[in-house]
Amino acid sequence: MRKKRFKFKGILIIVILFLIIGGLIYGGIRVFSNKSDVRENKSSNSSEKNKDKETVIPEVQIVDVNSKSRPFAVMINNIGAARPYHTGLQEAYLVYEIVVEGGITRYLALYKDNFPETVGSVRSARHYFLDYVMENDAFYVHWGWSPQAQSDIKSLGINNLNGLTMGTPYFFRKKLNVSSEHTGFTNLAEMKKYVENKNYELETNRGLLLDYSATSVDLGDSAKEATKINLKYSEYFVTNYVYDSSANVYKQYVNDKEHKDYESGNQYTVKNIITYQVGNKTISGDSKGRQDLDNIGAGDGYYITAGKVIEITWEKKTRKSKTVYKNKATGEEIKVNDGNTWIHIVPDSGNIEIS
Repeated sequence: MRKKRFKFKGILIIVILFLIIGGLIYGGIRVFSNKSDVRENKSSNSSEKNKDKETVIPEVQIVDVNSKSRPFAVMINNIGAARPYHTGLQEAYLVYEIVVEGGITRYLALYKDNFPETVGSVRSARHYFLDYVMENDAFYVHWGWSPQAQSDIKSLGINNLNGLTMGTPYFFRKKLNVSSEHTGFTNLAEMKKYVENKNYELETNRGLLLDYSATSVDLGDSAKEATKINLKYSEYFVTNYVYDSSANVYKQYVNDKEHKDYESGNQYTVKNIITYQVGNKTISGDSKGRQDLDNIGAGDGYYITAGKVIEITWEKKTRKSKTVYKNKATGEEIKVNDGNTWIHIVPDSGNIEIS
């Protein structure tokens, strides 16, 4: 009898143990399942939040359309010896290319709310570039000047920043394998601090030169294909573009050679291209062959973006007034895509080819 009673107790103990262990396992599964549900819900909520963020379209990335800060316009040397050392041009939101003496060109690169520590190389002022400094209400950064530019800077009251009279850290020279006149650069971050400490107007009420669109611009039915552009300034100075459809930008070349940034090594790319032709002539009695530009008036030109081109008109009534660009087919002022813009003012003696 004792053996049977002992055997029964043993079985009972085993059954109770099984029940306890089973309860613990079931409870653990429930807890794990609940935690997993919580994790999944959190993950789902996070994904929804990220999804909402991804669908937000920024207004304009290249320039703050609401900013009232005055831009800096830097005179860039574009002679062949200096071109390999070009630095900081990709950060400019707007660049003009215009002919100077000898059939070469110079750039006027504008920076607004984005001030690189190295931009250059910087060269001397020419008087008709002042027209584009004024239409953007910019500070003019240059290293030296022609007699005409020196006179006009004074009479027109241009806020100019000159490497001849300002030293480091605002202007500096680099040790490069090129003549010293091509080695000058500017630090725009320091230049901004300089003007803040001077009696200059830091804000402008003129607004931006161009009307930027936050969404892709529709050029309309008159648009034609534009994948290759050749802008001939002289027999030995041609700016070229090739459209990169994957990046939706134009890759820039000079004389069919890639135009690259010296520090980054990257080829310069451009979102918007505006180009037209005007007359130019050598200033009578100028020993250096400096030029004058017939840029006050009106004419026809082209706006190129996203692999397409339309015909436009341009009009600049005075030296200080903004150049107005209109769609020739509609008569309405053009909108430009979000991104950097190069304005190429080509001599009448040159040529514009778009294909």
